[in-house]
Amino acid sequence: MNLNHLAVFHAVAEAGGVSRGAERLCVSQPAVSKQVRELEAALGLKLFDRLPRGVRLTQAGEVLAGYARRLFAVEADAERAIAELKGLSQGSLRVGASLTIGGYLLPEILGAYRKLYPGIDLELEIANTQVIQQKLRENALDVALTEGFVEIGEAKNELDDLDAEIFHWDELVAVVPPGHRLLKEKGLTAAQFCAEPFLMRETGSGTREVVERALAQQKVVVHPTMSLGSTEAIKRAVSAGLGVAIISRLALSTELAAGLLQVVAISNLRIERPLHIVRLRGKSESEAAHAFFKLLS
Repeated sequence: MNLNHLAVFHAVAEAGGVSRGAERLCVSQPAVSKQVRELEAALGLKLFDRLPRGVRLTQAGEVLAGYARRLFAVEADAERAIAELKGLSQGSLRVGASLTIGGYLLPEILGAYRKLYPGIDLELEIANTQVIQQKLRENALDVALTEGFVEIGEAKNELDDLDAEIFHWDELVAVVPPGHRLLKEKGLTAAQFCAEPFLMRETGSGTREVVERALAQQKVVVHPTMSLGSTEAIKRAVSAGLGVAIISRLALSTELAAGLLQVVAISNLRIERPLHIVRLRGKSESEAAHAFFKLLS
């Protein structure tokens, strides 16, 4: 199949008419009509019905149009990839982040990236660590930023397909509503704190995994009163007096300033966690991704 003929056919099919297709290609209408006829002759099938007000795809034309659309989409992807190597004037970057990073750390960084590289199309997906790791494995993301790793099934402790490096440190702190009686406790222990109605993130959350591990080191097993799907939901629930929680300090600036939440010190518990850039091992990285990593350093 002649690819030049296919490109002309694709332009006519997308434009809905020979004259409009010719305008897209910046060639004459007779030249377009000639190439479409040559393609039809080569295939032995009619691709368009010629109507008084334009053309309409035949069944064969519909089938070929689908393949042409996918083929030229791949061509466009190739052009974008090459353009990235010429100075980030165009291209795309798909960033995945776990909820704390995506909600509280990334907005400022993405704003700076947008100013530096306005031609790069940015996509941000925010989900829990488990989901982000899986999407990275499926090549649905170019960059992944997570608070930690979630170990799943037979892959437990064997994250051989992922590499990680630390780009930032975060502290997790214990929070209570204003005036809570624990604020007056001296030498408060992790066990005493967790004896209160305890609120946690959902299973699969990197934050939850870090908190459970830190408490386990103090021989404290937590049975949460509620598991909630976001840090925002936990903050509101604690502020409303529904329980206590351990939350990233990154997420607390507004609530602490407004007096909606208060941090309580736990004598035998300090939780610091690394925030990671996670990469799919063996995958080549684009110039757009490299530029993003520089902003994180």
